[in-house]
Amino acid sequence: MSEEPKLPWEHVERRLRNSRSYWISTTRADGRPHAMPVWGVWRDGSLWFGTGQTSQKGRNLAAQPYVVAHLESADDVTILEGEVEIVRDPAVADPVLAAYAEKFSMDAREAGFDLASETGGALYRLTPMIVHAWLEGAFEQTQSRWEPPPR
Repeated sequence: MSEEPKLPWEHVERRLRNSRSYWISTTRADGRPHAMPVWGVWRDGSLWFGTGQTSQKGRNLAAQPYVVAHLESADDVTILEGEVEIVRDPAVADPVLAAYAEKFSMDAREAGFDLASETGGALYRLTPMIVHAWLEGAFEQTQSRWEPPPR
């Protein structure tokens, strides 16, 4: 899309910040899609979430780090496309884990995060390359695409 976004970026960011669950779509080794909800935090222009590195999502992400993530609503749509990375640096992870703990009222260890583990719960950062958003009841008037999204 070459035209300017029709929704304000602030609308998208507010939805990303306030969402509890995010649907993550990954690709299995044989090419089949895999979609699962995760809890996450939108912070510093990225979606941060966790999953076990030996879970299906974790194995998929290790082999193919590209992800599509979206919020739960099909009426107020937000879709992120990008690449994930595991974050192990405590200086980067600690503020995110504190935000996660505040949002979900649980310590990061209770949620299964272990920055040092090669098999346990890892912290993933999805930095979107493309963001789509629209309001279903007014698609033509609100369809928006950011490539890359504002930071």
